[in-house]
Amino acid sequence: MDSRGPALYAPAGSSVDISRSTEEDSLVDGPLIPADALHSAIRRNFQSVPTPGHAGLLSVLHVVYVVLSMCVALLCVLEFGQKDVCMSILGNVRGDSVIVFGKVCLWVLVLLFTGCVQHHHNQARSRGYLRFYRQTQGLKHLPLTVHSAGNVLLLVVLAVRLSQTVQTYMLLSVLGLELLIAVPCLLYYTVQVMRFNRERPAPDVSQEEHSHNYSFTSLPTETGFREGSSLEEVVEKQADLIEYLKQHNTLLSKRLLNLTAQH
Repeated sequence: MDSRGPALYAPAGSSVDISRSTEEDSLVDGPLIPADALHSAIRRNFQSVPTPGHAGLLSVLHVVYVVLSMCVALLCVLEFGQKDVCMSILGNVRGDSVIVFGKVCLWVLVLLFTGCVQHHHNQARSRGYLRFYRQTQGLKHLPLTVHSAGNVLLLVVLAVRLSQTVQTYMLLSVLGLELLIAVPCLLYYTVQVMRFNRERPAPDVSQEEHSHNYSFTSLPTETGFREGSSLEEVVEKQADLIEYLKQHNTLLSKRLLNLTAQH
């Protein structure tokens, strides 16, 4: 009786093993998704960053503001031109006050530009472009920093009791220095974003799998503190790594669903 027990259950177990091995062989031998198929689909769905136009417009407005400020300072404040024309245009408003009001409006435009750029870069980051986000992280805030520093210098110049001529020339010097720093930064940012839009790269997850140009080891993986690192920097790097892994998981899920649909 005992010798018959294993014999009764042996055929059933062997049939289950055979069916499992057949299913596994069919999955292994089945057609796989081409490596470039998903990569090309991602490239077709590429969304460009539309901020170069905003940066160019802001640069033009900055140049126009500085030119108009020089005209107001020379013609209306220093009175190198016809005073009646300035009185008819500005009225009872002083020329230096007009320059300051224009500077405040320009700073508000720079603030709105920075918020718009941050929004579009956050969207690019959520789509997996972590390297592009990090490369332009400090560059996109630089114009606002320059204009804010220029506002501080203008307040210092206006607060110090100087003669009208010296104050006007110092005011124009601050505006000119600000122009020489802010506009090249905007132009450099425009070039970087236009290059990114022209190359239309795949997200970093796809680049790591297809071309190995952006390897997993290049991403920050430290979990503690190192010399010269701050808490904010470590947390930000870990957030980028988590975002990278989420994108990687999404990519693998799409491949698994496509592979399952073929069987």
